[in-house]
Amino acid sequence: MTEPAKKKVAYEDLYNIPENMTGEIIDGELFVTPRPSRKHGYTSSALQSEVAPVYQFGRGGPGGWIFIIEPEVKFEEDILVPDIAGWKRESFPVEEPYNWISAVPGWVAEVLSPGTARKDKVKKMPIYARHGVPHCWLIDPIEKTLDVFKLESNRWLLLASFAGALVGVFLLSFRKKDLQFSLPFGTFLAPAAFVALVWGERIIRAYLSLYRK
Repeated sequence: MTEPAKKKVAYEDLYNIPENMTGEIIDGELFVTPRPSRKHGYTSSALQSEVAPVYQFGRGGPGGWIFIIEPEVKFEEDILVPDIAGWKRESFPVEEPYNWISAVPGWVAEVLSPGTARKDKVKKMPIYARHGVPHCWLIDPIEKTLDVFKLESNRWLLLASFAGALVGVFLLSFRKKDLQFSLPFGTFLAPAAFVALVWGERIIRAYLSLYRK
């Protein structure tokens, strides 16, 4: 017996999900997940609070970026909600006649949780790659790990993985002249920011001071 065709999911279907849930349209399917846990939310907000002053507002850094927590981003038929996304200011559409953002981000960060890790890795990362998002970070606040990816030839290249408190000690042993900047915020800013999420603000502020002299 032939199964009935599935109804194509439309953006308007997102209005019907409960207010305490997050909806995404991925490969024509509606994914509905609970709002982030406090650890998940803290990780996102702490990362944003460390990156935005320097790279969005130019406080002791270059500025020129715009960061948004949990934006709706449209990739053709897909509507994704990364935990944080960043755009170069000149590529960010300030006003659009719809809620989603049509411009491809220059950077996305996904905070993994047991309920979303598979979707983030298997479903969302290929879409980011297909549409040319150049940089992606995966942060696991439970396992205390950070994976830094860069898009190369339409495939994700894992630049580095970091875990544990030794990351902070390792980073602080470097000097400004020794660092290479291949990511939009510098390769070593990524783990530095992550250290702040897990081990507090003092380490990150001491580390970032190397760049502000």
